[in-house]
Amino acid sequence: MKEKLGLPKDKIARARELATNCVAPILDFVDGHTTVTVERATLRIVGADGANADGVPVPNLVVDQIKSSAGGLEGGALARYVNALLKTGGSVEALNKRIAEGWRIVDEPMGDREAIRRKGLELVEAGLGRIRKNRATRDAKMEEWKDRNGKPLIYLIVATGNIYEDVKQAQAAAEKGADVIAVIRTTAQSLLDYVPFGATTEGFGGTYATQENFRIMRAALDEVAEREKRYIWLTNYASGLCMPEIAAMGALERLDMMLNDSMYGILFRDINAYRTFVDQKFSRMINSFAGITINTGEDNYLTTSDAYEKAYTVLASQFLNEQFGFAAGLPARLMGLGHAFEMDPSIKNGFLYELAQAQMAREIFPEHPLKYMPPTKFMSGDIFKGLAMDTMFNFVSKATNQGIHLLGMLTEAIHTPFMMDRDIAVENCKYVFNNIADFYDEVEFKKDGIVVGRAKEVLDRTVEFLAEVEDLGLLEAIEKGLFAEVKRPKDMGKGLDGLVKKGPEYWNPVEDALKAELGLPERGRDYSAAGRR
Repeated sequence: MKEKLGLPKDKIARARELATNCVAPILDFVDGHTTVTVERATLRIVGADGANADGVPVPNLVVDQIKSSAGGLEGGALARYVNALLKTGGSVEALNKRIAEGWRIVDEPMGDREAIRRKGLELVEAGLGRIRKNRATRDAKMEEWKDRNGKPLIYLIVATGNIYEDVKQAQAAAEKGADVIAVIRTTAQSLLDYVPFGATTEGFGGTYATQENFRIMRAALDEVAEREKRYIWLTNYASGLCMPEIAAMGALERLDMMLNDSMYGILFRDINAYRTFVDQKFSRMINSFAGITINTGEDNYLTTSDAYEKAYTVLASQFLNEQFGFAAGLPARLMGLGHAFEMDPSIKNGFLYELAQAQMAREIFPEHPLKYMPPTKFMSGDIFKGLAMDTMFNFVSKATNQGIHLLGMLTEAIHTPFMMDRDIAVENCKYVFNNIADFYDEVEFKKDGIVVGRAKEVLDRTVEFLAEVEDLGLLEAIEKGLFAEVKRPKDMGKGLDGLVKKGPEYWNPVEDALKAELGLPERGRDYSAAGRR
């Protein structure tokens, strides 16, 4: 990729060094802790599934039993589950059924530890084997249909609340030309400390993320892909209080992308910071193993902060998300770092500032499939102006070689877009992308011009900001509202009671296998090189 801005390499390196220093103390804490949802994700990977008559998922039933028993969760959940399996002598499915019917597995005395270990490793290998097979299927299809997707990938959302209606809209969008289908999650699901079971037909502002819904949508998009001879990517949200579980379900059902930010839940959902950081590392390890591209949420900063004045916080968060990703074994090619076209349209030369921000991100993160978000904050009921704003956004995205392009909708400020609004959005995008197909290679920027000057200004301010965060500490910086102007105390927030310190006998062979597969250290602070391959 040709560099055009002349950004100083030493300052980019300094920003990465500061980001590494900012996340290192967090990672030390993460390694010594687990959470209720990390344990539930572990159980899901080995086959724990189903729900009781009240709809409480089996993984929740198991973890809640263990958490309230003597010793709690400090040893992990899997040993107890495997012990119960060996006691029954039956299948995982039969065990799940008994647990759903009310069997208290914590009342069973622990059997032979070596037998538990052997059986546990067998279950882990079977679960991870299913994920490996999914990754191989994706890789084979993408190789077979090489270069049939556009660049950037056209990303389009569906959100009816009914998975079967979502299927209709998703297939129509894919047939029209969308490369990526994102099923928006129902409002406030991120605050549920459980994952609903089965197919769902009611939701507000989106559709529940469940494993069955994932399976239904994956099958529907595969049908279109086979007809179109073009791989259709499926996206959902591995965020909130069940971040690792949703990552596990997505890996098991061959999702391709996951919204998975390191600080979104803290800032915008008031989820405890410690809980979030522990959950995000485990979820990202799963995503990396599964070959799932994560999308981060820096665009959300600009809904509460001014996009011109606080642009440096977006870049700073991208550096932090990158380091958290490397620490979880994510390579750069699986990190869709986020940003957005969100400046006030009345700013003189605002288009040039947006172009500078997008080009700057592209040059600083050359291997990352950057996810670019459309204008939303300043959209209005004037659909013609809205369409013009989206057209300029489409132009910047293609002109700066973004990786993942979330389509804007002309009616975004009025209602949930109809299918015809999505049709217009796809047509507009394809028109712009085709007409400036080689624009990137044709254009240079003035060395003393607005675009170059703005990019260097934002980078300078980012280095200063990250130095301030390093000095304060990341948790303290969040407490002071340095990110998105939202203040979150580190010892408060939702889900804190689900955080558990690992005991000396803690056993999680899923975590061990993922670390071994991804080349991560078991303990220690040598994180900066992890994932750089």
